[in-house]
Amino acid sequence: MAKLNVNGAVREFEAEGDTPLLWVLREQLGLTGTKYGCGIAACGACTVHIDGVPTRTCVRPVSTVEEKEKILTIEGLGLSGLHPVQKAWAALDVPQCGFCQSGMIMATVALLKEKPNPSDADIDAAITNICRCGTYNRIRAAIKVVANGGNTKTAALSIQHADGSTT
Repeated sequence: MAKLNVNGAVREFEAEGDTPLLWVLREQLGLTGTKYGCGIAACGACTVHIDGVPTRTCVRPVSTVEEKEKILTIEGLGLSGLHPVQKAWAALDVPQCGFCQSGMIMATVALLKEKPNPSDADIDAAITNICRCGTYNRIRAAIKVVANGGNTKTAALSIQHADGSTT
């Protein structure tokens, strides 16, 4: 049986070598937070980290991933509580349908690890994921909130929440 190191645990699976890593994560390991969007690595819904590098799993054959490589999925990101990016996403009501958000969050975490205070050009270069709902302004604002230590007042958005409060 083949093995993968996913979210800090070695997991066994059975699949053909050309099976995309996405399907092993979802179908074999039950980690359904990583989504299928396009199947050609264009949309980013399937993004996870492999050894810290954002990787689109819909086109990565499972046979190309070694057991020593560390895979981090959206489920593993918040094992010890919500990640600051997840907190900013919630505070700014970033998701609408939410389908792309796990991949978007994983791409953002990688960006902020590499560049803790990214410029707009850095964000444009690193966040190439597609959001069909068009929440790009909120995504950018959430990235800047995390870069500024979590202060939602730096987001330059005025969001009225269902409970009447504003961010």
